[in-house]
Amino acid sequence: MVEISTSILNVKKEDATRIFYGLEVAHTDYFHIDVMDGKFVPKDTTELMKEYTNTVKQISNIPIDVHLMVENVKEFVDEYIGFNPNIITFHLEALKNEEEVKNIIEYIKQNGIKVGISVKPNTKVEEIYKFLPYIHMCLIMTVEPGLGGQKLIPETIEKVRTLKKYIDENGFDLDIEVDGGIKPENIESLKSAGANIFVVGTAIVESNDMEKTIDTLRS
Repeated sequence: MVEISTSILNVKKEDATRIFYGLEVAHTDYFHIDVMDGKFVPKDTTELMKEYTNTVKQISNIPIDVHLMVENVKEFVDEYIGFNPNIITFHLEALKNEEEVKNIIEYIKQNGIKVGISVKPNTKVEEIYKFLPYIHMCLIMTVEPGLGGQKLIPETIEKVRTLKKYIDENGFDLDIEVDGGIKPENIESLKSAGANIFVVGTAIVESNDMEKTIDTLRS
């Protein structure tokens, strides 16, 4: 089943409440929270995303999908646990070794929250294979993380296909989420490759009819 996780990264403050209500009415499957620390990626969204998450939790019951693009993963996991998100995803590249990765996975799960691992476009997807039995989702970045509105990198579609094949061959039960440059005209190729959760930002929040756009993406 295709699910849409709407990124609110580029929503302007003066429009935030209106758009969040609009996304509720449009039946987005998730609010996607892009947490950036200005170190792991150049942009710093830490305060804005906390503010937006707090607003969303007050007005909506739609699940929250937290994507941590940060160096100090544990610090930001602690910040977002209190919001009771559906899932917290962190970057494999942010941690030093396998032990650190497994410790963060276990820590998030101990708090009753699902776990995702994300990889950048240049990271080989095989590097996350060893963690697949312990997590709920893999997030494949289809652009370089840090900025909204980029064009999808075509080579990342094959990365999704490789991951899906490995998941199926080994009988794992987990979602594949993709994030970056996703539009109605390229979503079908990603779906065919094996992705089932699609992070979409500007194509939804800047559209004239968010509900119609989400329905188009799903279909």
